[in-house]
Amino acid sequence: MDLEHARQVAAQAAEAAGRLLREGGRGGTPGARPKGENGDVVTDLDVASEKLLLERILTAFPDHSVIAEESGLVGAAGGEWTWLIDPLDGTNNVAIGLPAYVVGLALCHHGRPVLGVVHEPVPAHTWSAVLGRGAHGPSGVRLAPPYRPWRHGPVVAWTQGHGVSRAAAHPLKMRLDLGARRVLQLWAPLLSWVMLARGDIDGFVGYCAEAVDLPAGALLAHEAGIEIRALDGGPFLWGVDGPPEDRSFVAGHPEAIPALLELVGSA
Repeated sequence: MDLEHARQVAAQAAEAAGRLLREGGRGGTPGARPKGENGDVVTDLDVASEKLLLERILTAFPDHSVIAEESGLVGAAGGEWTWLIDPLDGTNNVAIGLPAYVVGLALCHHGRPVLGVVHEPVPAHTWSAVLGRGAHGPSGVRLAPPYRPWRHGPVVAWTQGHGVSRAAAHPLKMRLDLGARRVLQLWAPLLSWVMLARGDIDGFVGYCAEAVDLPAGALLAHEAGIEIRALDGGPFLWGVDGPPEDRSFVAGHPEAIPALLELVGSA
């Protein structure tokens, strides 16, 4: 498997989807409607972006399986190579006119991510990573965020899975609100991973995160030098097929991890 070729295909597909989203979102959000019973929404843009991405990926890799946000599994389950596609991460933002959204793709080999691409349509910036080869941003710049000690608590991002009730996440989220300088809840987890990989924020905490949008962002941050741990400080399990609890994490610069774990450990 030529992962560099796969990265190029994924980046070009994500950028094409980004252009579609950017043009289609002008003048309002077409066809926004409820999705499920937890307040989430889906739009015609989600569907159109996913259609484009599926066509690009399956044309280039017809033997691969795909798990897409709206379509679910396309192809056989449990294959050697599986793509995860989030055609519009941040739909709720788009629905209220907030230009904070991205397109994300990940390629997994036997369930472990080996390639991640995240594209932000508004500035037309693309970030990508291949396992063991580093993470790169626009113009091929390699991502390597420095450690910056904080004086008044860290700035951290927060995400929780769609199926998590506010009550279930309440103790952990409250502890972050009390101990962090600022807690960002962007409604676009992949954008939070990009901010962490760039060094814009100090940490990222997730509780039962969604499987489709986790691998691309986590791999990007990991390849930029970010450390990712389970909430109890143990190893982070990279597979996407396990229970939602396995997708709970604390992420930050290696020198910041002890303080971040101490912050969430009290919850």
